[in-house]
Amino acid sequence: MTLRQVLRASVGVIGESPLGMTEKMVLLGGKICAVKRFRRVAVRKREFGRRIERVAHVGNQCEYLVHVLAYLYAKRIKFVVCDYYPMGSLADLLSGAREQGHTALEWKHRFKIIQSIAKAISFIHSQNPPSDKNLQLNVHGNIKSSNVMVNIDFTARLSDYGFVQLADHLSSAPADDDTGQQAEPPIPPPPQPEQVLETTLSRESDIYNFGVVLIEILGCPNTNVVESKKVRKIDDRLFEFCRGRSEEKQASRVLDIALSCINSLSDARPNIQQILSCLGDI
Repeated sequence: MTLRQVLRASVGVIGESPLGMTEKMVLLGGKICAVKRFRRVAVRKREFGRRIERVAHVGNQCEYLVHVLAYLYAKRIKFVVCDYYPMGSLADLLSGAREQGHTALEWKHRFKIIQSIAKAISFIHSQNPPSDKNLQLNVHGNIKSSNVMVNIDFTARLSDYGFVQLADHLSSAPADDDTGQQAEPPIPPPPQPEQVLETTLSRESDIYNFGVVLIEILGCPNTNVVESKKVRKIDDRLFEFCRGRSEEKQASRVLDIALSCINSLSDARPNIQQILSCLGDI
């Protein structure tokens, strides 16, 4: 893949976030990729390359993570090229079912997605060594439903592994670019519909954010309602996608896992191996 191929490819915006913009890229040969274009990077060119190559080397070993294919660091453009998934993100599927009247995802599909995300997190959290020259390899840092890409067989791939350690948050002061001049301020992204997530770079925050994703998959209205456990008083319509008592029991057990993940005390949250064990018993 050459820079000329990338710049000449047809593109279309498919998502935005505080980190940047995601575009669908169709190369001249017909290959389709996703391009993650950063609004602002937090490190200089050499360090950017070192970090993205390291997280790509680690992440591309896991079948439950979106693989990185290439990257570019130029004066005005910084992006990463990744695998593309035509089913889109979990956030797209969930919102599409609600807003456009599409058939809601069946429970077996939701549970398959949950298992895939948990396996991706397990792979990340088990990295040894956990860090490498100011780069934390054993945390994701940005787990949310829009970063969960879904395959046609309803397995899922977690994207953006390590990307928060490449890009500045919008609240950060403008950083100098490679010319020594102050970079232009970023364009604020549109508001995101997702729940409030923890932004601390830690495995405990990853677990909390995974819990938020579980709540979204279960169709619960918001984390405040769930944390108060009022959700337990709602009748079975909470799980409108369930067909039969067996599926309702399984979804309720996943809700228990979600509640433990979003515990306000980070030390009280389960680790990913405990979560996988619980999922295996469902």
